[in-house]
Amino acid sequence: MKKKRPKFLLNEAFRKHGDRTFLPHLSVDCVIFGFHEGHLKVLLLKWKDGPWCLPGGFIKHKESIDDAATRILKERTGLDAIFLKQFHAFGDPLREKGKRHQEGWISKRFVTIAYYALVDYSKVFPQPDSFSSECTWCDVHAVPNLIYDHKQIMKVALEALQLSLNDHPVGYNLMPLKFTMPELQRLYETILGQSLDRRNFQKRMLALDILVKLNERKTGGAHKAPFLYRFDKKKYDRAVKRGLGAGF
Repeated sequence: MKKKRPKFLLNEAFRKHGDRTFLPHLSVDCVIFGFHEGHLKVLLLKWKDGPWCLPGGFIKHKESIDDAATRILKERTGLDAIFLKQFHAFGDPLREKGKRHQEGWISKRFVTIAYYALVDYSKVFPQPDSFSSECTWCDVHAVPNLIYDHKQIMKVALEALQLSLNDHPVGYNLMPLKFTMPELQRLYETILGQSLDRRNFQKRMLALDILVKLNERKTGGAHKAPFLYRFDKKKYDRAVKRGLGAGF
């Protein structure tokens, strides 16, 4: 039985004349990470009558690449001031294998600039774009088949995030305002894909001097309630800029 080709429902005017607004041959794709109930999540879109993909878009003629990525992220999440990092460019001539070739700029070859973003899961209200029917979170280890090279983009994004732990703290953009040390450790373990020694992790995090221990304990647990912490934003930002000098 012949495999059914997915339908990509593009507005005819956009397909023919979109390059009047957007740069041809160059796009932005975003890997948006969130952390929820001990699991690292990624935000995905589902094309109308088509496959799943990463949130992405095109760059306006008078727009920087960073501004385009920020705009796309705000459209998909509703958030401003998102942590955003450019990590790679993907330009394999066959990266869009299976793409339907029609007249118009949209069917030509595209090089994509990839970013990853770290967001607070609880503050995101996923919004599909005009070409998609769904926008939802998915566990990074249970991602469905993605369009083109988007699964490779996601893989490289996760590797870049893992490497960043050697130089910079993460957590401020992924954790709630107040959290316990075990919850923060779970975040790091989830990103790294490995277990960490509890005492060593706590010692290392406290030595970074980016946490404030609160005179509050987490309620509702069966065991002794752990203390809550929050990030010291000024010290955290300073550590992001200067680096840590010691990794995981």
